[in-house]
Amino acid sequence: MKLHTVPTRAITGVFILHSGLDKWRGEDAVATRTHGFAVTAFPFLNKLSPKQFLRVLAAGEIALGGALLAPFVPDRLAGVGLTGFSGSLMALYARAPGMRKPGSVWPAPPGIGLSKDVWMVGIGLGLMLDA
Repeated sequence: MKLHTVPTRAITGVFILHSGLDKWRGEDAVATRTHGFAVTAFPFLNKLSPKQFLRVLAAGEIALGGALLAPFVPDRLAGVGLTGFSGSLMALYARAPGMRKPGSVWPAPPGIGLSKDVWMVGIGLGLMLDA
Protein backbone atom coordinates (compact mmCIF):
# COMPACT_ATOMS: atom_id res chain seq x y z
CA MET A 1 0.00 0.00 0.00
CA LYS A 2 1.38 3.37 -1.00
CA LEU A 3 1.04 6.25 1.43
CA HIS A 4 -0.90 8.40 -1.05
CA THR A 5 -3.55 5.67 -1.48
CA VAL A 6 -4.25 5.40 2.26
CA PRO A 7 -6.94 8.13 2.39
CA THR A 8 -9.02 6.79 -0.51
CA ARG A 9 -8.64 3.18 0.60
CA ALA A 10 -9.48 4.00 4.21
CA ILE A 11 -12.55 6.11 3.47
CA THR A 12 -13.88 3.73 0.83
CA GLY A 13 -13.05 0.67 2.93
CA VAL A 14 -14.80 1.97 6.04
CA PHE A 15 -17.86 2.96 3.99
CA ILE A 16 -18.16 -0.47 2.34
CA LEU A 17 -17.37 -2.37 5.56
CA HIS A 18 -20.07 -0.44 7.42
CA SER A 19 -22.58 -1.15 4.66
CA GLY A 20 -21.75 -4.86 4.79
CA LEU A 21 -22.11 -5.02 8.57
CA ASP A 22 -25.50 -3.30 8.36
CA LYS A 23 -26.65 -5.78 5.73
CA TRP A 24 -25.34 -8.72 7.77
CA ARG A 25 -27.75 -7.72 10.53
CA GLY A 26 -30.49 -6.89 8.02
CA GLU A 27 -34.04 -7.89 8.75
CA ASP A 28 -36.30 -9.85 6.42
CA ALA A 29 -37.87 -6.68 5.00
CA VAL A 30 -34.43 -5.33 4.06
CA ALA A 31 -33.49 -8.67 2.48
CA THR A 32 -36.70 -8.78 0.47
CA ARG A 33 -36.36 -5.18 -0.75
CA THR A 34 -32.67 -5.49 -1.63
CA HIS A 35 -33.10 -8.85 -3.35
CA GLY A 36 -36.14 -7.63 -5.28
CA PHE A 37 -34.23 -4.63 -6.60
CA ALA A 38 -31.21 -6.73 -7.61
CA VAL A 39 -33.38 -9.31 -9.38
CA THR A 40 -34.89 -6.62 -11.64
CA ALA A 41 -31.44 -6.13 -13.17
CA PHE A 42 -29.97 -9.59 -12.66
CA PRO A 43 -32.75 -12.23 -12.92
CA PHE A 44 -30.34 -15.12 -12.17
CA LEU A 45 -30.22 -13.87 -8.56
CA ASN A 46 -33.75 -15.19 -8.17
CA LYS A 47 -32.13 -18.59 -7.48
CA LEU A 48 -31.19 -17.26 -4.03
CA SER A 49 -33.68 -16.52 -1.29
CA PRO A 50 -33.76 -12.87 -0.17
CA LYS A 51 -31.99 -13.75 3.09
CA GLN A 52 -29.30 -15.77 1.28
CA PHE A 53 -28.74 -12.94 -1.17
CA LEU A 54 -28.40 -10.36 1.59
CA ARG A 55 -25.90 -12.56 3.44
CA VAL A 56 -23.79 -13.12 0.31
CA LEU A 57 -23.86 -9.41 -0.49
CA ALA A 58 -22.98 -8.53 3.11
CA ALA A 59 -20.10 -11.02 3.19
CA GLY A 60 -18.74 -9.60 -0.05
CA GLU A 61 -18.92 -6.05 1.23
CA ILE A 62 -17.28 -7.02 4.53
CA ALA A 63 -14.47 -8.81 2.68
CA LEU A 64 -13.93 -5.94 0.25
CA GLY A 65 -14.05 -3.30 2.96
CA GLY A 66 -11.56 -5.29 5.01
CA ALA A 67 -9.25 -5.75 2.01
CA LEU A 68 -9.27 -2.02 1.32
CA LEU A 69 -8.37 -1.34 4.95
CA ALA A 70 -5.68 -4.03 5.21
CA PRO A 71 -2.22 -2.56 4.57
CA PHE A 72 -0.85 -5.94 3.42
CA VAL A 73 -3.31 -6.14 0.50
CA PRO A 74 -1.59 -4.61 -2.54
CA ASP A 75 -3.20 -1.56 -4.14
CA ARG A 76 -3.67 -3.38 -7.44
CA LEU A 77 -5.57 -6.26 -5.82
CA ALA A 78 -7.70 -3.87 -3.77
CA GLY A 79 -8.39 -1.92 -6.96
CA VAL A 80 -9.46 -5.03 -8.84
CA GLY A 81 -11.91 -5.91 -6.07
CA LEU A 82 -13.29 -2.39 -5.83
CA THR A 83 -13.62 -2.03 -9.60
CA GLY A 84 -15.50 -5.33 -9.85
CA PHE A 85 -17.84 -4.43 -7.01
CA SER A 86 -18.51 -0.90 -8.20
CA GLY A 87 -18.85 -2.09 -11.77
CA SER A 88 -21.67 -4.38 -10.65
CA LEU A 89 -23.35 -1.38 -9.01
CA MET A 90 -23.04 0.57 -12.26
CA ALA A 91 -24.53 -2.39 -14.14
CA LEU A 92 -27.42 -2.35 -11.67
CA TYR A 93 -27.82 1.39 -12.31
CA ALA A 94 -27.80 0.81 -16.08
CA ARG A 95 -30.19 -2.15 -16.06
CA ALA A 96 -32.72 -1.42 -13.33
CA PRO A 97 -35.86 0.28 -14.59
CA GLY A 98 -36.37 3.92 -13.67
CA MET A 99 -32.80 4.68 -12.63
CA ARG A 100 -31.92 6.76 -15.71
CA LYS A 101 -33.64 9.41 -17.75
CA PRO A 102 -35.08 7.83 -20.91
CA GLY A 103 -32.41 7.46 -23.62
CA SER A 104 -29.70 8.92 -21.38
CA VAL A 105 -26.91 7.87 -19.03
CA TRP A 106 -27.90 10.61 -16.58
CA PRO A 107 -29.89 9.64 -13.51
CA ALA A 108 -33.58 10.08 -13.01
CA PRO A 109 -34.43 11.16 -9.44
CA PRO A 110 -34.70 7.54 -8.15
CA GLY A 111 -31.27 6.73 -9.62
CA ILE A 112 -29.26 9.58 -8.12
CA GLY A 113 -28.13 7.62 -5.06
CA LEU A 114 -26.93 4.64 -7.08
CA SER A 115 -25.35 6.74 -9.83
CA LYS A 116 -23.12 8.40 -7.28
CA ASP A 117 -21.35 5.08 -6.72
CA VAL A 118 -19.42 5.85 -9.89
CA TRP A 119 -16.78 7.44 -7.63
CA MET A 120 -15.81 3.94 -6.52
CA VAL A 121 -15.14 2.94 -10.14
CA GLY A 122 -12.69 5.81 -10.39
CA ILE A 123 -10.96 4.89 -7.14
CA GLY A 124 -10.71 1.23 -8.13
CA LEU A 125 -9.26 2.04 -11.55
CA GLY A 126 -6.87 4.52 -9.97
CA LEU A 127 -5.60 1.89 -7.53
CA MET A 128 -5.10 -0.57 -10.36
CA LEU A 129 -3.31 1.88 -12.65
CA ASP A 130 -1.12 3.36 -9.92
CA ALA A 131 0.14 0.00 -8.69
